[in-house]
Amino acid sequence: MLDIPRLLQDVSVMALPVIFAITLHEAAHGFVAHRCGDDSAYRMGRVTFNPLRHVDPFGTILLPLLLFLVSNGRFLFGYAKPVPVAYARLRRPRRDMVLVAAAGPAINVVLAVVSALAVAVVPYVPSVMSEWLKENLFASVFINVILAVFNMIPLPPLDGGRVAVGLLPEALAVPLARTERYGILILIGLLVLVPMIGETTGHDLNLVAYVMDRPVNWILSAIHWATGVSYD
Repeated sequence: MLDIPRLLQDVSVMALPVIFAITLHEAAHGFVAHRCGDDSAYRMGRVTFNPLRHVDPFGTILLPLLLFLVSNGRFLFGYAKPVPVAYARLRRPRRDMVLVAAAGPAINVVLAVVSALAVAVVPYVPSVMSEWLKENLFASVFINVILAVFNMIPLPPLDGGRVAVGLLPEALAVPLARTERYGILILIGLLVLVPMIGETTGHDLNLVAYVMDRPVNWILSAIHWATGVSYD
């Protein structure tokens, strides 16, 4: 049975970190694209910290909320409106696309570090708000690290896929780029269908979690070392 009060509390803690994470992620793509010669995102008003410019009603709000409720908080997945990038307008398209793609995950790591450092101000916040703020900041650290690592999986249309396409030799980059049209279907299969098959057969087939586990823990450990913040 769903613990509604607990779920509402969890949603209140996670909502702001998620919105900030996806807003800065998409704005970073647009900003770097603009600096590299493509002003498509800039002209569309996507180089902004206004979340309304980046939020997709279904992918950012409805889908994550439904998954959160159905899984009792154990599974969360969503997406924002992708920032438009005109490959041909970039000054050095192959190199610049790598920079544009990497900008999103990079800003999420930066936001995770800033959130960890901001924990230092919690003792100076009125007690009625301090625990909620602390949970928000901790959630921001985890959400941003997970978002950065997930997006760097080398599968188009994820950022890591575009980075790989830009760095690999053409003989490997072209076939990988062609998988982009099926990328979302592959992701849904890996995130939802494969783990469900594993549950019915008594096996742990959460391959995405397995791939992400080590880099996520490594980055969290690095942030802990750099900031001295404990997540206990």
